[in-house]
Amino acid sequence: MLRPFIAGNWKMNLTLKESKDLAGSIRADIEGMQGVDVGAFPPSVFLESVYSVLKGSSIILGAQNMHWEDNGAFTGEVSGNMIKDVGCTHVILGHSERRHIFGETDSMINLKLRAAFARGIMPIFCLGERLEERESGKTFKVIEKQLKTGLEGLKPDDVSMLTIAYEPVWAIGTGKNATPAQAQEVHGHIRALLEESHGEDVSTRVRIQYGGSVKPDNAAEILAQPDINGLLIGGASLKKDSFCKIVSVAFEQVRSPV
Repeated sequence: MLRPFIAGNWKMNLTLKESKDLAGSIRADIEGMQGVDVGAFPPSVFLESVYSVLKGSSIILGAQNMHWEDNGAFTGEVSGNMIKDVGCTHVILGHSERRHIFGETDSMINLKLRAAFARGIMPIFCLGERLEERESGKTFKVIEKQLKTGLEGLKPDDVSMLTIAYEPVWAIGTGKNATPAQAQEVHGHIRALLEESHGEDVSTRVRIQYGGSVKPDNAAEILAQPDINGLLIGGASLKKDSFCKIVSVAFEQVRSPV
């Protein structure tokens, strides 16, 4: 069983004080929960302050994005070296909002993945199809293209350390929900693609998170699926009670596997 990874993507939310308070309350609440990796991904302007709250704990600190260059005339961007310098060990890359709102392409995301590994930063690599792609039966085709282009040129050892997050964009804010079975179907397909491209050893070491409107009341059923190894949580990560409840669900499953 792969160690579950529960990550909270705070997106463009919270004030500095709220971010520090949330980080502190999460740290206090999950203390003693072994066997589960927990990560916080605040807005970039709060990273250093949140790091000061989490330093010395087991909680992973990550950024929500990074550029593939170390420095230069890229107004508004942050580099891998910058986020590493303020305490980050992880970064989210290829999130659906970066793809569909800001126009990031698979090739751009590949450059970012390469840059992250070159700088010793562990990426959460996001994949997912939109509603029209799901309804027209293109889910697997979209996933295959995103995965193939995103991983191009990466060493097998790097790929094995990836966390992949499947985000069914059609199930986020649309009123439609992905069932655990639908999520598992795509997660299983991702793992099969990894085995085909990089071998069984690599495919069995990659953690694949699910990221589609996860809440405390559906977390257990989602995490029970064989190819789901964690969760990338949006809205529910902004409240200590809901996020820590999801972490406790993962902890209980590790402590008492079915």
